[in-house]
Amino acid sequence: MNDKLVINRAQIENTLTSCAPDAVAVREVLAKARQLQGLDPEDVCVLAALEDPELLEELYDTARWLKETIYGRRLVLFAPLYISNLCANECLYCAFRASNKEVRRKALNQEEIADETRALIEQGHKRMLLVAGESYPVEGFDYILKSIETVYRTKQGRGEIRRVNANIAPLTTDEFAQLKQAGIGTYQLFQETYDAKVYAEMHRAGRKVDYEWRINAMDRAMTAGIDDVGIGVLFGLADWRFEILALMQHIRWLEQRFGVGPHTISVPRLEPASGSDIAAHPPFPVNDTDFKKLVAILRLTVPYTGIIMSTRETPAMRRETFALGVSQISAGSRTNPGGYARQNDYESQFSLGDHRDLDEVVRDVAELGYIPSFCTACYRLGRTGRDFMDLAKPGEIKKHCDPNALSTFQEFLIDYASPETRAVGEKLISKTLEQMEAPARGLVQSMIKRICEDERDVFV
Repeated sequence: MNDKLVINRAQIENTLTSCAPDAVAVREVLAKARQLQGLDPEDVCVLAALEDPELLEELYDTARWLKETIYGRRLVLFAPLYISNLCANECLYCAFRASNKEVRRKALNQEEIADETRALIEQGHKRMLLVAGESYPVEGFDYILKSIETVYRTKQGRGEIRRVNANIAPLTTDEFAQLKQAGIGTYQLFQETYDAKVYAEMHRAGRKVDYEWRINAMDRAMTAGIDDVGIGVLFGLADWRFEILALMQHIRWLEQRFGVGPHTISVPRLEPASGSDIAAHPPFPVNDTDFKKLVAILRLTVPYTGIIMSTRETPAMRRETFALGVSQISAGSRTNPGGYARQNDYESQFSLGDHRDLDEVVRDVAELGYIPSFCTACYRLGRTGRDFMDLAKPGEIKKHCDPNALSTFQEFLIDYASPETRAVGEKLISKTLEQMEAPARGLVQSMIKRICEDERDVFV
């Protein structure tokens, strides 16, 4: 398989140089976006060139409307679990790169992984992203499979991790099939940059130097039966406008081959990392205005896809992007192995912008009027891949999202929340119920009643 079939650089460059946006063109694109059918590359180019403050607000308003039309006002929360910082790659922007002597190496054993899992459960987490550097201990890939099994069998009090997603090195098709059998939800992998020239400059050693092996990982994963995949760009390595158009081409490729695009898109910006001048001084820095703009554009372009905002960003920036289309956020994150249970000082992969714990993030989200959700129902009921998209594209998925978000939020408030957060949360739930129409209100009330009567894991 040739990556040139996936990314057509000449076509992207031609699009970027041919569009001449004006207010009429912008408003035509925004009207088109409200049809919930996505946008074309030429439409994206028009929006990417936006600078007028009034038109930017119209873009933001459209993104807000579209996100709430499809997903409602829920925000899914999760945490990454870094099980290892071993890595054979030489990525110039990453603290975990093989030659970085400032980083002490550590691969958690299964007992330590269980301890980390218990620490996350005690915070209130139900959904975890398993992360590892692109090298494993002597067990090889079996280390990942054992780690997933450990997470699922670990309980703490009445809590548990109900779904493990994975961000690990690209695998063979057979290995992806084993990963599917292990019960993961979404397989996540970032191309980092779709600019092949920049990619070659940034990756100097290890399997990751192979651009084609990486970009085709999603094809192997989906061929193996993993129908929920997550893609993303590390913004700051190349022109963000080029990256978005290339991302669109990758999405269209997956849609044409497999009938479904990515379940999630992540939008990390380069942040300082141990021993990396490039991370501290990105070649193509993305300012805050452009960052908010690209998040909103992505929401309009692929309305059915979840957009993930990590703790790389500050609390203020995260708050602003909630209204621009973000539907999933990490919270209480640590990006080093052993960072939760033992608070080990093994170096992090990158600098965090949001250091708040889960309870504080949940309270902040609720005070903004968003419903914190710990739902994992779609994974466990088979609403994945095409089945999920069939509900998401016409905006039907929120009929499931809203009840499950409120149910899992109520569970969090009872079992894990501080008194301050519980007060804010119960007020939000009450207000939300008042605004719901029957029969949805009755359904949610019955679900919450079951939670308050000591039942757990109530979902539809």
